[in-house]
Amino acid sequence: MYLLKQKFLVAGISKSGVASANLLLKHGATVYIYDDVENELVEQSIQNLVNQGAIRVDTPQLEKMAEICDVLVLSPGIPIDHSLPILFKRRKKRIIGEMELGMQFLHNTNIAVTGTNGKTTIVTMLDSILKADSMTSVACGNIGLPLCSVVEELEKDAIVVLEVSSFQLETLYSLIPHIYIVSNITEDHLNRHYTMENYIFLKNKPMRLMRESEFAVLNYDDNNVRIFAEQAKCNIVYFSMRTVVDGGYIRDNCIYYFDEKIMQINDLSLKGKHNIQNALAAICAAKIMGVSNESIVSSLKSLKGVRHRFEKVAEFNGITYINDSKGTNVDATITAIEQLDRESVLLLGGQDKGYNYNILFEKIKESNIVHTIIYGENRYKLLQSAIQCNESRITLCADFTLAVKIAQMTAKSGQIILLSPASSSLDAFKNYAERGELFERLVLESMPKVEEKVACAAIEE
Repeated sequence: MYLLKQKFLVAGISKSGVASANLLLKHGATVYIYDDVENELVEQSIQNLVNQGAIRVDTPQLEKMAEICDVLVLSPGIPIDHSLPILFKRRKKRIIGEMELGMQFLHNTNIAVTGTNGKTTIVTMLDSILKADSMTSVACGNIGLPLCSVVEELEKDAIVVLEVSSFQLETLYSLIPHIYIVSNITEDHLNRHYTMENYIFLKNKPMRLMRESEFAVLNYDDNNVRIFAEQAKCNIVYFSMRTVVDGGYIRDNCIYYFDEKIMQINDLSLKGKHNIQNALAAICAAKIMGVSNESIVSSLKSLKGVRHRFEKVAEFNGITYINDSKGTNVDATITAIEQLDRESVLLLGGQDKGYNYNILFEKIKESNIVHTIIYGENRYKLLQSAIQCNESRITLCADFTLAVKIAQMTAKSGQIILLSPASSSLDAFKNYAERGELFERLVLESMPKVEEKVACAAIEE
């Protein structure tokens, strides 16, 4: 791309769109910006970019933009079959995403992590491990920090640890990671990708460019992932919870890398089978990078959990509140349910992503869930699955705030209230973090005030 002579339309002025526009403007490109979302944050971002030289575009001008612009920089939130990219496709114009733009400026070694679940945790683990070994590491991408916002500030020896989503992979063409980690692949985002075949194809995309000098770290226990090795030209390292593999595995309650004992499972600060699996993936990548065992162990012993992933919010009136808003698919919610050690009330719902929820309700029936509050845009589809599975311990409502209040009225002392929606947040929120933050706020606002407790104590005395 010739930034000084070509014209760019940046569509979607969220974090990634702002980062893309800023990088292009910095290099003297002609930048048009567009977003059909109307809110205060988007408007402020647009105005800031206009002040730097960007040109604002309204919906009636989009067809003209497809004629005069050379490149469309598409937000991950806009699907590739949206009317706007179709306009550009018809005119044989280039369509890229923010991460693809950032790749044009990236000269550092990068490790990319993808998969349905576990991406953020693996990125966080690996970033922490590398730093513990005195390496310069920057975690970015889908984890919340756009590559374009940091790519020109990287130190020469910095390792970039990229979380890569299927949405980003739609418009990502030149990613050749030194290490590519695939955590797992289960049904997700089929409302956007339509079929599992398409979804799997996207997850495998970077490996088609990788060669003998690169490494793929693959989940041997996942058939959808293991087959990636069949056509691969790069080196393959596996991780497995079930068997001894060429890579990371479990033996005698310890984690091994090939024949080398790394650490005891009980020393992991993050508990649960899924976090053992995440640690296996991160350890494999760390060992490929030459990290010492001491740095791996010290980091994984002290690591804190990821925000909005099975995170304890509060405990009062005998009820424990857990925020798992990051559980946006069926597999993630099942993982959260499996961690429950006592009777629980589940908050479930949001925007549908194309799932069959029957497997979830079959799991609910045999778990510690004693009641499910269903809310959101997909509540009737969830209810239909509950009926098909003969699960009658259900309360149905539309509003999220009301759902939380009903859960509080339903739960008894000694029980857990778990928010793990198995659904996207986009029916009512801008992302899962906003949903989780509202849940936390509602919980904390319902807690008895300290002053009230003191007053009650005084009266009793």
